[in-house]
Amino acid sequence: MLEAIRMVGGQQNNPIRFYQASSSEMFGKVREMPQSELTPFHPRSPYGCAKVFGHDITVNYRESYGLYACSGILFNHEGPRRGLEFVTRKISNAVARIKLGVQEDISLGNLDAKRDWGYAGDYVKAMWLMMQQSEPDDYVVATGETHSIEEFLQLAFAEVGIDDWRPYVKQDPRFFRPAEVDLLIGDPTKAKAKLGWTPEVDFPGLVQMMVRHDLAVESAKLGK
Repeated sequence: MLEAIRMVGGQQNNPIRFYQASSSEMFGKVREMPQSELTPFHPRSPYGCAKVFGHDITVNYRESYGLYACSGILFNHEGPRRGLEFVTRKISNAVARIKLGVQEDISLGNLDAKRDWGYAGDYVKAMWLMMQQSEPDDYVVATGETHSIEEFLQLAFAEVGIDDWRPYVKQDPRFFRPAEVDLLIGDPTKAKAKLGWTPEVDFPGLVQMMVRHDLAVESAKLGK
């Protein structure tokens, strides 16, 4: 895509603007806390490695050919539209089904893994703001807070009135990563200062939103 933009004359006075979806997974085995636009990358998965290439080639085309090309280094952005294969939606959906009596438990991997989780709607706004600037640049988009999977479980089960969640959660070795990323937390200072961006949905609000959505979806399936 970058080469196609270059071929048709994608200098900064050209109307074509390119957004690269970079990822916090590029930081992987983190070198510093929190992670900013200047933190070195050390990816711990094929996904993270691929994202590093996408990020670096975007910077290369911007610097070499003057393309308007931005990279949003987005930390985990979640919401009701998240796929069921992702741990947050897997939890919210399972909690709803357990509450409704159609599922007995949920199998997960490392409950101590921590992530900087935000609401996808807030992050899409940050993407849009990047593309409205006079000059292209790269931005970390994050909440600046970190929470564990265990914390997500506690809030999700509490939302349906279950205080003791442990009997419903099993740990399965199949879901442990061979090279785990234990802690990711972003520094959104640049995005806040240059874009005027700030997240509006906090972590408890995000969990509540997702569980309530899945309760409604699963209840509808049961005709309730």
